[in-house]
Amino acid sequence: MRALRLHGDRDLRLDTVEPPPPPGPGQVQVRMKAMALNHIDVWGWRGMAFAKRNLPLAVGAEAVGEVAAIGPGVTRWKIGDRVAPYGAQTCGVCKACRQGRDNLCEDVRGVMGFHIDGFARDLANLDERLMVAVPDGISWEDAACGPITFSTVEHMLFDNAKLEAGETILVHAAGSGIGTVAVRIAKDLGCTVIATAGDDEKCAKATALGADHVVNYSTQNFPTVARRVTGKRGVDVVFEHVGASTWSGSLLSLRMGGRLVTCGSTSGVSAETNLMMLFQRQLHLFGSFGAAMRNIADGYAKMARGILPVIDTVVPLERFTEGLERLESRRVFGKIVVTL
Repeated sequence: MRALRLHGDRDLRLDTVEPPPPPGPGQVQVRMKAMALNHIDVWGWRGMAFAKRNLPLAVGAEAVGEVAAIGPGVTRWKIGDRVAPYGAQTCGVCKACRQGRDNLCEDVRGVMGFHIDGFARDLANLDERLMVAVPDGISWEDAACGPITFSTVEHMLFDNAKLEAGETILVHAAGSGIGTVAVRIAKDLGCTVIATAGDDEKCAKATALGADHVVNYSTQNFPTVARRVTGKRGVDVVFEHVGASTWSGSLLSLRMGGRLVTCGSTSGVSAETNLMMLFQRQLHLFGSFGAAMRNIADGYAKMARGILPVIDTVVPLERFTEGLERLESRRVFGKIVVTL
């Protein structure tokens, strides 16, 4: 079978490898159908793994597929079921796992496609418990954006920031995969959305997506716009994943008691924080990483009723590197999907 494997920094090869054996007890064998690219794929491609890993390594952190075989004792799935594998090998037995807080697992083996073999292969044997059902009627390309993209936004907005209808939210990098989803979900909830993007073309696309106000952060001061739009009050929530270049402005954009939720730092990992402003204005800061499996299911429920991801580009597995290069260059608006 085919497996797209990383052999070294920026050295991806489409290898022919032996297929996996029949699935073992509690496992299902999944035939992969589509993957969505994320910055973690770019980081891995650059050799930026944060833990020891063995190469060659099958890449791909977010994917969907179809059950091709089931192992002994499997009761939840049957051959032909559409499934989304969870992107980390959690232990399933620690307190966090038992409580359904999968992304806080105390003994996680690693992230698929980054630390351990990922989903860029025709077949993979995976644990039955780490599967989420993909509803009928959702295309493979759209469904591929569920396990990380939609679930990350669900976890950020609702588990952490507790976004409510009628609130005002500032969504940074609205042209990114999670940014486009955040705009659509917030608008569906009935929020006022202020979106930032790095050029006029992306701003126009963010407006077409439903954003009420857009800011070209390369030419405009987004905290000033946020204050003006809210009558100097400030926004209720900031959806932050850019990092150092937007951090101070994001805090300035918040209302008294406002909430900032962050899941990324693409512009830098360190930023100064005005501690006096933090405590005097009683701001709430939430770090958010990954999501729980129920967040994937919640995202699919939204897809099923019409809140779909924005797809920038679809490429076959053989052109995976082209997708990474496009994502790395930030020319993308929405998601890049790879079909198998």
